[in-house]
Amino acid sequence: MKLTQFAVKHWQFTVVLFTMLAALGLTSLATIPRGEDPPIDFPTFTVVAVFPGANAGDLERLVVKQIEDTLHRLDDVKNINSRIRAGVARIEIEFEPNQDADKKYDDVVRELNALRSVLPDLVRLQIYKASTLDVNIVQVALVSDLAPYRLLDSLAEQLEDRLSGQPGVRTAERWGAPERQVGVALDLGRLAQLGLPLGQVLGAIGGESVDVPGGDAEAGLKSFSVRSSGGYETLEQVRGTVLRGGSGRLVRLGDVAQVEWSYGDSTYRARFNGHRAVLVTATQRSGTTVQTVRNRVYAELERFERELPRGVTLARGFDQAANVSHRLARLGEDFLLAVGLVLLTLLPLGPRAAAVVMISIPLSLAMAVTGLAWTGFTLNQLTIVGMVIALGLLVDDSIVVVENITRFRREGYSRIDAAIRATGQIWVAVLGATATLVFAFIPLVFLPGGPGRYIRSLPVAVISTVVASLIVSLTIIPWLSSLLLGKDEGPEGNRFLRAFERAIHGTYAPLLDRALRRPARTLVLGAAFVVASLALVPVVGFSLFPKAETPQFRVDITAPEGASIAVTDSAARFAERVLGRTAGVKAIYSSVGHDNPRVYYNVASRTDDARIGQLFVLLDRYEPGRTPRLLDSLRAELAGYPGAEIALREFENGPPIDAPIALRIEGVSLDTLHAIAARVERLLKATPGTQYVTNPVRVARTDLRVAIDRAKAGLLGIPMLEIDRTVRLGIAGLEAGSLREDDGDARPVVVRLARAGRASPADLERVYVS
Repeated sequence: MKLTQFAVKHWQFTVVLFTMLAALGLTSLATIPRGEDPPIDFPTFTVVAVFPGANAGDLERLVVKQIEDTLHRLDDVKNINSRIRAGVARIEIEFEPNQDADKKYDDVVRELNALRSVLPDLVRLQIYKASTLDVNIVQVALVSDLAPYRLLDSLAEQLEDRLSGQPGVRTAERWGAPERQVGVALDLGRLAQLGLPLGQVLGAIGGESVDVPGGDAEAGLKSFSVRSSGGYETLEQVRGTVLRGGSGRLVRLGDVAQVEWSYGDSTYRARFNGHRAVLVTATQRSGTTVQTVRNRVYAELERFERELPRGVTLARGFDQAANVSHRLARLGEDFLLAVGLVLLTLLPLGPRAAAVVMISIPLSLAMAVTGLAWTGFTLNQLTIVGMVIALGLLVDDSIVVVENITRFRREGYSRIDAAIRATGQIWVAVLGATATLVFAFIPLVFLPGGPGRYIRSLPVAVISTVVASLIVSLTIIPWLSSLLLGKDEGPEGNRFLRAFERAIHGTYAPLLDRALRRPARTLVLGAAFVVASLALVPVVGFSLFPKAETPQFRVDITAPEGASIAVTDSAARFAERVLGRTAGVKAIYSSVGHDNPRVYYNVASRTDDARIGQLFVLLDRYEPGRTPRLLDSLRAELAGYPGAEIALREFENGPPIDAPIALRIEGVSLDTLHAIAARVERLLKATPGTQYVTNPVRVARTDLRVAIDRAKAGLLGIPMLEIDRTVRLGIAGLEAGSLREDDGDARPVVVRLARAGRASPADLERVYVS
């Protein structure tokens, strides 16, 4: 073969090539972006619509229907699914898989921004991308049972700003602190005495909080910016809001209400190891290395920790870089194992032959990493798995070439002639074997849809490594063989080869002879082995994607329909106690009213629902034999809690799905759907092997309705809007304006009826309309 002949005879070029490939591999390994998952943006988006206090029917009629109709007008829509609960709805829109995710995201944002003007004023919309880059790589907690939330929130905001400024950090966010707001506790009796309607109070606050620049004015050679009243900047300005004037007396907001800094109702409670906390997370920019970004973040955490006041601690918990480092360490272990097996396998050929083949392993991996870096792939769990698979394949070509060269050397050929002639004799077979491996993985490269895009880096890693091993085996290996392989044995080889051949002739050769003499029996036995192996599938188990096998898992909590946040919190504390006494549990993040911030690419967080919660649990280590048994025992203990569904789930690879089996029942009558869903639920629960059978309409929600005598209201001259706003004032409060603090943050001014604690039905007895 001319390529081999050129590599052996022009050794200067081969030395330069060898050195360059090694250098490129080391450089690529040091600079290639690293992360737990491949960076992919899927053309799938989730719109979360929050309408506080609205029941599911009103939310569907006033919000979800309008959003669905708007999104359906977009091009290339594949599917739209909506899930509606009291106060919150999730609308998932999926486009065709070949669409540009960024362009479709812009389309969704544009259409929803145009729709906001026709939606109720209290509706909040959030749009989430389905992207592996939106996964947090670091999650820490500011922990204190005694410090006020104002202090914890302020510290978390400072840390958020400092982490956002670190190179490589895409976003930093804080979670779990109630919203800081200006609370205006109205005295309805005083309003009635003064004859002030609620609408006049809300209008005065809204008008005062608007900041409208006056424009620019010129005087001679100078230009001046004109500012008039401006918005609220202090509490005194809010208290001094004029509600009515006349007869020489002004009625101000402070005369009819108590105005103080306060916090909104706690809709998201966060804890770390059972202690009250505010969480701070950070995500990674595309094209960066997770370990480098993590080191910068942790350096900033150390500086920030030294500035914390007494009574507040900074707890470091989740660190995605540890998962990536663990996988890379396993690749190193597999690499050493491959080297050891090569040494053992090549003992019959001698130590020099083994050394030549071993060189092909790191060199092929280095070339593969270089190829991945040049083609835009990253070093992630899938490329690492691909390289682990390739470790068992890449030495095949080199072993075949070296074995043939040693055979020619034993026959008396010189080193150079043996290298050239032996490689030329078998290069077609080596090329065919490599092509077979490549063609076996090519279908995975062109797998369509989201799963195909996610898994693509795995076959590319395998193909790159195998092709690299082919190039090495036909160039570098013959050259090294011409330098290193001697003729230390006779034609029969060394003692290991002679012992190996005796074993082959004594065991395998007779078996092969009998198999060839009785082909029918051989085929029957082969078919029997195939059938027997298929029969083992139910025992081994089957899934499209494997478990992630990371030292983390989650515990999802779902309370019955209509349950308060206190019920969910009680279930979360039960799970904390069970996990807290379990050996091997390192840390527990608890979230109530909200899921834990996103830490895994295919698990989307549920939000703004008092009946949901989640525990994110970190283990000391994941042990393949022991950890699954531990999780099974915990799963059984947690499932015994009577007041809510507590489901322990491991993180899994693959695209996001609701469950391995998900049934959607469609119809026009909700009562009929209730009955059918109940029957399906009973059937699934009676099926062996099922767990966590969830029926979202199992329990009907009970709501309260205020019956209004419209005729009497008309006789009294009270408009319906005034009654609705007064009811909301007594229960949830009304956002009437905003106050902008010195740091630029806008805080809502919320008007509500004076009360202690969370709203209850009894508060309706204290509400009356003036």
